Amino acid sequence: MVASDPGSRQPSPWMLLLVVVISLAITSVHAREGDGGPVHVARRAVMAVAGPIAYAGDVLTLPFRAAAGWMSGFTVSREEVAELRDQNAQLRRRNAELEEAALENERLRKLVGFVEARDLDAKGAHVIGMPSSSWDGVVVLDVGAEDGIRTGMPVLAEEGLVGQVVEVAPGSSRVRLLTDQRSGAAAYIQRTRGTGVVRGSVQGALGLEFVEREAVPKVGDVVLTSGLGGVYPRGLVIGSVSSVDLRPNDLFPRVVVESRVRFSTLEEVLVLMSQIPQVEGAVE
Repeated sequence: MVASDPGSRQPSPWMLLLVVVISLAITSVHAREGDGGPVHVARRAVMAVAGPIAYAGDVLTLPFRAAAGWMSGFTVSREEVAELRDQNAQLRRRNAELEEAALENERLRKLVGFVEARDLDAKGAHVIGMPSSSWDGVVVLDVGAEDGIRTGMPVLAEEGLVGQVVEVAPGSSRVRLLTDQRSGAAAYIQRTRGTGVVRGSVQGALGLEFVEREAVPKVGDVVLTSGLGGVYPRGLVIGSVSSVDLRPNDLFPRVVVESRVRFSTLEEVLVLMSQIPQVEGAVE
């Protein structure tokens, strides 16, 4: 005799039919009786018991449902993330371009003001090549013979003298910086009127040589081009005296001049196309 498996029993169709009949009977009675009927009373009793339980469950799950809703607002697809990153990168590039344009416009505005204030015949240029080493104090400009540039022309920035054109090509030119060891400029001290020669060095420092002891400068004195020798026009700002060393046995004092031009970050310059008027009264 084989025992029947309780787990394999199928529900009796009579039981299902009985449940359906009872449900129909309760529904019919509920529809026919008034609010005081037994079915209505039983329904209200069940709701009275189940209502607080349902409310408590709703309160307990509210924080979790709110957090889930809040987090769902942050869910984006990979395509959306990639698009947002691309837009952010574009905005950063655009912001950098606008900032760079604003800085360049400000520098050019100052150069234009410098030219107009002194009535100079000058041509603006961009620096497109910087010195390759400390031994090579030469920069390259984006103007050349086609723009009327010739060797020997002085080059300056708003802050002061930069150097001199030493080589010209059709569309570019090379400028030897004042700080180069091969450079020199006849100069004078604005306060004492003492003259000398400013020379560059391998280190990029400027020294003022051959100043008479009677005209020794002080720290802070302004040094300008004197115009002697015809290399540079008179009155261009070279820089300010940063140190003076005068020893009893020295024939001339040792004077170091600090240029106002920041050669390492030079971007725009002016090439003087002709001699300029003296500007001694407007150097500060």
